[in-house]
Amino acid sequence: MAATTDETIDGTLLDWLRDAHAMEKHAESMLQTTASRLEHYPELRNQIERHIEQTRHQAERLRGCIERQGDGTSGFKDTTARLLGMGQALTGLFASDEVVKAAAASYAFEQMEIAAYKVLITAAEQAGDPTTKEVCQEILAEEQAMAQWLDENLPGVTRTFLARAARDATAKH
Repeated sequence: MAATTDETIDGTLLDWLRDAHAMEKHAESMLQTTASRLEHYPELRNQIERHIEQTRHQAERLRGCIERQGDGTSGFKDTTARLLGMGQALTGLFASDEVVKAAAASYAFEQMEIAAYKVLITAAEQAGDPTTKEVCQEILAEEQAMAQWLDENLPGVTRTFLARAARDATAKH
């Protein structure tokens, strides 16, 4: 027996919510590693630490949306996402320009999250799930705010890095 359109939409929304939960776990891991290495960039470190807390709360809210639908998160996806986040953050350890690359990667990741939440909002609308839609709209606003902060501050991080590098300081982090 073929699934109805409503079942297909609900199942797809649930899959995408699990993916978003795993994405937030990935972000948390990546951001924690990055923040722990930012010695000479206190504004960037403080903003990332604030966003880590938001990210944890976002994962909790997504878990609530998933559980409301009578299901659970994917342990496999969450574990894989955490490992990928650690791996991604660790790749910058050997780059002389780690801080700039980490800030640029964070900006790019925020853009991906923004797209994911726009998709989730539309899927929640189609599924007739106003609570999930509201949660995703709240998270979208947080991701947009972080992306905007990075957009506005990436030039300053770059200038600080270049000034430190010109003084032969430990500019890396």
